[in-house]
Amino acid sequence: MSKIQNYRRGEFMKRIGILTSGGDAPGMNAAVRAVTRTALANGVEVFGIRYGYAGLVAGDIFQMTSATVADKIERGGTFLYSARFPEFAQKEVQLKGIEQLKKHGIEALVVIGGDGSYHGALRLTEHGYNAIGLPGSIDNDIPYTDYTIGFDTACNTAMEAIDKIRDTATSHQRVFVVNVMGRDCGDIALHVGVATGADAIVVPEEEYDIKEIAETLKQGFANGKKHGLVVVAEGVMNAEDFKNELLKYGDFDARANVLAHMQRGGNPTVRDRVLSSKMGAYAVKLLLDGKGGLAVGIENNKLIAHSILDLFDAKHQGDYSLYSLNKDMAK
Repeated sequence: MSKIQNYRRGEFMKRIGILTSGGDAPGMNAAVRAVTRTALANGVEVFGIRYGYAGLVAGDIFQMTSATVADKIERGGTFLYSARFPEFAQKEVQLKGIEQLKKHGIEALVVIGGDGSYHGALRLTEHGYNAIGLPGSIDNDIPYTDYTIGFDTACNTAMEAIDKIRDTATSHQRVFVVNVMGRDCGDIALHVGVATGADAIVVPEEEYDIKEIAETLKQGFANGKKHGLVVVAEGVMNAEDFKNELLKYGDFDARANVLAHMQRGGNPTVRDRVLSSKMGAYAVKLLLDGKGGLAVGIENNKLIAHSILDLFDAKHQGDYSLYSLNKDMAK
């Protein structure tokens, strides 16, 4: 699949590039820092590529030093910026990106992003430029890794917001339906729902019954609770629509709230900073060993690397035991 050179601790490989692509995630900057400093420590020059694959094709490329990534580990977002660029699926566009890599003498690439970003990394590897993917996605929706970069921070951000919502919900004895991110993956809703003591969690992976949820809320109020909370993954239904459906089965004073893109921002947590640092350093080591077309992950607290091709045929498996756990505790 790839034209692999057996690089030995920087003996032959002199320059690598790094870009962030797709939706931003807290911890991306920490990963860029880890890649940069690990590469420099091994005698390899590092070039940053702004605006993802769009910047690669446009040649928005600059050399980075240790100072470039100073004071970046604590910052959210990505200082390399990001852009969605579906045109990179076209071979002629990929070849334009490769022309830019050749122009700057870049021999390998680290790509931080999600599914679409991985497709680009695979294409580059097939064209002879080894590329390693790092899982940057707050949704935690990438296979073969227990956690993605940004997931823990997004969960903490959502939890803190819902804690504040619960204060006002209690003051007015209201039910709040809160949308958290997760179009096709309910991991944020599962973790945040348990952490905030939600009466119900609604995710794409599990069937739900709005009437049953309404009965749970009624029983909670009958038992002396002063508020109700339903956490809904955005991919299931809009919070306002869910609230309206819920009101068909109960006379609640209800409100809908959408947390939306606030979950992408903020300083990364300790867990995300450490995870990003470990993954970034591991990506460089893989490239130094001449490997490409791989996606880095972490399973059972151990770093792993799978063929990117494997990821396209697999589906992330969340901890769905949290769903039944929460149902039991909400009774």
